[in-house]
Amino acid sequence: MTEQDLLVERLLAAVEQAPPVDSVAVVARILADQMGARQARFLITDFHGDALWQLPPVTTGPEGNRIDLPGTVYDKVLRSQQLYLADISGSAGECRVLVPVTARGDAVGLLELITAGRPSPRQQQQIMGAAHALAYVVTSNRRFTDLYESVRRSIPPTLAAEIQQNLLPDALSCHTGQATIAGALEPAHDISGDTLDYSLDEKSLHVSLTDAMGHHVHAALLATLTVSALRNTRRAHAPLAEQARAAHQAVCDYGQDATVTGQLLTIELSSGRAHFINAGHPWPLRLRAGQVSEIEPEVDLPFGAPWDGAYRVQELDLAPGDRLVLLTDGMLERNTTTLDLPACIEAGAGLHPREAVCSLMRALREATGGNLLDDATVICVDWHGPSSRQHTPDTGVPRS
Repeated sequence: MTEQDLLVERLLAAVEQAPPVDSVAVVARILADQMGARQARFLITDFHGDALWQLPPVTTGPEGNRIDLPGTVYDKVLRSQQLYLADISGSAGECRVLVPVTARGDAVGLLELITAGRPSPRQQQQIMGAAHALAYVVTSNRRFTDLYESVRRSIPPTLAAEIQQNLLPDALSCHTGQATIAGALEPAHDISGDTLDYSLDEKSLHVSLTDAMGHHVHAALLATLTVSALRNTRRAHAPLAEQARAAHQAVCDYGQDATVTGQLLTIELSSGRAHFINAGHPWPLRLRAGQVSEIEPEVDLPFGAPWDGAYRVQELDLAPGDRLVLLTDGMLERNTTTLDLPACIEAGAGLHPREAVCSLMRALREATGGNLLDDATVICVDWHGPSSRQHTPDTGVPRS
């Protein structure tokens, strides 16, 4: 067993003995002791990807826990997913070490160390292994405590926003080898019922994007009804048309004459065959060879609309290297006319989907001055190909 394996084993054993709320602090203490660091802290990303929050929080108030990301070295490390080393000027040879805390493409946050000297290559590998273990520690322990969620909130959400957030996947980004998916949701002030969801099984990647009619708690409850119907049938391995029909029936039965637009997508991982259903939803965009084009599907009526037809399952042309962008109409509202979506998507072609959706949301906030008339949601899917075994960027190359 290597020295790095022993460190990770020691970390996990200590975490298992600690209460869930103390697990991050335990990892920080052991790592600081192992590396001779005077400081080791974990910084968790916020919901919008624009800030980091220290965990456990410091005692100097909320603002003492927050680091705004734009233009900082922290932002560069999150984007590059590379370990960063920098000597601290004016100190006695101390070094700042930043390393991403990421699991399967989900950028959970950053680990920051202040070490007595520049870590050796062996120590850098140990730090990266500890950061990777920490990602799984956070992912596992946030099931048992509200600490990880509450610390990321600068403003307490409304009841509608709480419902909406709880409908989202636990991780908004995931890498499978054959595909990488990332999503982002920017809620309007009065919450308008957008949701996004995805799941992987042995054979397929499943994606859904829905937009419930109305605002506030009513829209959030309608979104809950729709997402629950889709998840229930998806988990029962029902075909795509049956999933759509179940969502439609649920909204008809309990939605009080409301409707929900939606788009369902399934990609077979072994072949790349993609099928989707469009229920009154904005058309998807495809980035291929640097150019964005709009996919023009057959459009069925929204879930809950007064009709008794069958939802049409359509084949989608998908080739290795393609990027699919699914969105809700909040990205197309009348006050977003200065936002050139195709140009933004083309400009972000080289970005990881996680960064691409964050970039689109920043552009949206700039275009609207932060005054969204409707929830805005986007999902980005990169298809690498059925034989691909791509991985997220290696964190082994120091940057300074």
